[in-house]
Amino acid sequence: MPRPLPSSRYSLSNIAATPSPPALTIKSAIPSLLFGLRLWASVCLALYVAYWLQLDNAYWAGTSAAIVCQPRLGASLRKGWFRMVGTIVGAVFIVVLTACLPQQRTAFLLILALWVGACALMATLLQNFSSYAAALAGVTAMIIAGDQLGSVGGANGQVFFFAYTRASEICIGIVCAGVVLASTDVGDAARRLVALVADITAEIMHQLAFTLSRAGPAAPDSRAIRRELIRRVIALEPVIDEVIGESSRLRAHSLILYAVVNRLIEALASWRTVAVHLKEAPDWARRDAASVLHRLPRDLYTAPPGRVSADTSEFIQLRERYDALARTLIAMPALTPSLRLLADHTAQALAGISAAVNGLVLLVDGPALRIPRSAGIRLRVPDWLPAYINATRAVVTIGIVELLWVATAWPNGAQAMTFAAVGVTVFAPRDDQAYASTMRYMVGVVLTVACAAIAKFALLPGLSTFTALSITMGVFLVPLGALAAQPWQSATFAAAAVIFTPLLTPENQMSYDSQQFYNTALATVIGIGAAALSFRLLMPLTPATRSRRLLALTLWDLRRLATAPIPRTADHWRDVAANRLSVLPDDAEPLQRAQLVAALSMGTEIVRLRRIARRLGLTSSVADVLEALAQGRSDSATEYLAALDNALASRRNDAPGASDVMRARGSILVISEGLSQHGEYFDDEA
Repeated sequence: MPRPLPSSRYSLSNIAATPSPPALTIKSAIPSLLFGLRLWASVCLALYVAYWLQLDNAYWAGTSAAIVCQPRLGASLRKGWFRMVGTIVGAVFIVVLTACLPQQRTAFLLILALWVGACALMATLLQNFSSYAAALAGVTAMIIAGDQLGSVGGANGQVFFFAYTRASEICIGIVCAGVVLASTDVGDAARRLVALVADITAEIMHQLAFTLSRAGPAAPDSRAIRRELIRRVIALEPVIDEVIGESSRLRAHSLILYAVVNRLIEALASWRTVAVHLKEAPDWARRDAASVLHRLPRDLYTAPPGRVSADTSEFIQLRERYDALARTLIAMPALTPSLRLLADHTAQALAGISAAVNGLVLLVDGPALRIPRSAGIRLRVPDWLPAYINATRAVVTIGIVELLWVATAWPNGAQAMTFAAVGVTVFAPRDDQAYASTMRYMVGVVLTVACAAIAKFALLPGLSTFTALSITMGVFLVPLGALAAQPWQSATFAAAAVIFTPLLTPENQMSYDSQQFYNTALATVIGIGAAALSFRLLMPLTPATRSRRLLALTLWDLRRLATAPIPRTADHWRDVAANRLSVLPDDAEPLQRAQLVAALSMGTEIVRLRRIARRLGLTSSVADVLEALAQGRSDSATEYLAALDNALASRRNDAPGASDVMRARGSILVISEGLSQHGEYFDDEA
C-alpha cells in the first residue's frame, strides 16, 4: 500500500483567515478610496451629460450611475447591463398598461401591484444579476407610474414621454458609470477565478487520494472539509458573473463557466461515496483502494493543477491527463464490486475536475471543449414556495401603499410606492436576511438625509457652477463610497451613497424648498419602512424550514426518478440536486447537507442501475427495488438489493456483459450503503 499522504495544506486548521497586521491597514484602504473616487466621477459625468442634454430630472442619471458602481469592475458592468434590461422591460410594460387602461384607475393600480408581485417572484427564482433585472422591471414601472399619476392615482396620458425620459436618464447613468469604471480599472476577475478553481480542484484531488490511502476505521473524518469545499464551490458563482461582465469573449461561452460549479459538486459527491465506502472497509477493500491509488500519478495529487500564471498549453495537457485517467479507471478490470465502485467514482471525480480545468483553459484564452447539450440554459427551481410568498408580500404591500396614497392624496405617495417596491423586490430574495437588509438600507437613508440636508441647504446655495456642485458632492460621495467598499456595514453605506443623489435632486434650476426636501425624505423612509414591516408581518421561511423543504423535495424527486421512464443520462438529476445543494442555507445541519449529497449520489446510481438492468434483462428484479425505494421502505429495498446482488454474483465472470454485471453490483453497493447510513431520511414522508 502506498505510504500515507501528507495532511492537506487546505485542511480546516488552515481555513481560518489570519488577521491583517496593523501596518497593512492604510494599504488595504487604498482600493476602497479609489472606489469612492470612481463612484464620484461616475455620478458627476452622468449629471454633466444629463445637464448637457437638458433632461428634466438629471438626478436619475446620477442615481443610476451610483447604483451600478461596484467595487469590482465585472460586477459593475454586469449589474449595469441587467439594470438596463430591467429598465427597458419595466418601461415597455407601463406604456402598454397605460394604453390598455387609460381611464380605469382601480384596474391600473391593481395590475401595477400584480406586476410588482410577478417581478418579486421572478427575482426569487432567478439568481445573481438576473434576479436584479427582474426586480428592476418592477421598480422602473413604479417610477414611471409615479411620474404620470396624479395625487390620487389618475393617469395623465404622458406615459410614453415619461417612459422615454426616465429610461434615457437611467441608461445614461449606466453608460457613464461603465465608461469611468472601465477606463480606470482593468479588472482581475478572471485571474481570481483561475486561482480559486485551481485551489479547489487541487484540494479535491488531494483529499480524494488521501482518502484512498487511509482507508479503514482509523481514517480521519473528512466531512467538515467537504462542507467547506462545497461552500467555496458555491461561492464561485458571483465571481463567474464578474468574469462574464469583464469579457465579451467569455460571455459567449458562459455555459462552460457555469458548468464548473455543478461539475465540482459532482466531484465532491463522488469523493463522498468513496469515503463512505472505505470508512468501515475490510482488508480486501483497502487493497482495492490501493490498486486505484496506484493508477494515479503522484504529482497529480501533491501539486496544484496549475499556477495562476500558467499558459494555455499546461491547462490543456492537464485536462487531457484527467480525461485519460478517467477513461483508464472506467476500463480498469475489476474482480470485486468494491473495486468497481472505487474505480468508477474516482473516474467521476476526475471527470468533474476535468470540466473545471476546461473552464481554466477558457479563462487563459485557450480553446475550451464544447459544453454538452444537456448543460443548456434552464430554469431549475429548488423550491417554489419562497417565490410565492415573496410575490404575495409584494402585491399586498404595494396595494396597501397605493390605498394610503389615494386615501390621503399625499403628493409624495408615488415615491413611497417606489421605495416600497425596491424593498419587496430587491431584498426579498435574501430570505431570512431580507428584514435585516431592509433595515440597514433604512439606516443608510436616514444617514443620507442628514448629509443631503447639509449639502443642499448649507453648501450649495452659495455656489452656482457645475464644478462647485461636483466638489460638494465629492465631499460626501467619496467617503460614503469608500466605506461601502469596506466589509463593516457595507450595505448601510452603499444605500447612503445611492440615495444621496435623489435626495439632493441636483437640477439645472436648483430648488431649495426645505418642505419638499423633507417630504421626499419622509416618503423614502415610509416606503422602505413599509417593506421592512411586510417582512415582519409575512415572514420568509426560516432556514430550518427551507432546509427541511429542500430535503423533502429532493426525496420526492428521487422517488419519482425511481419510477419514471428511464432518462437518457443522469445529467438532469445531478443538476437538480446540485442546485438544491447550492441554495441550502448556511445554517443547515451537517447531517442535512450529508443527506442531500447522499441523495445526489443515489439518484445517479439509480439511473445507472436501471439502464444496466435493461441490458441484462433484470428489469423486473430492479423494479422491486425501486418500488420499495419509492414507497420509503429501505429495509425491503436493502433485502431486494442483496438478492439482486446474489443473482448477479452467480453469473460467470467471462460471460457476455460481465463488465455490466460488476458495474451493476457497484451501484447496488452504493445504494445499499446510502440506505444504511441515511435510512431514516429515505424512509421519511416527503
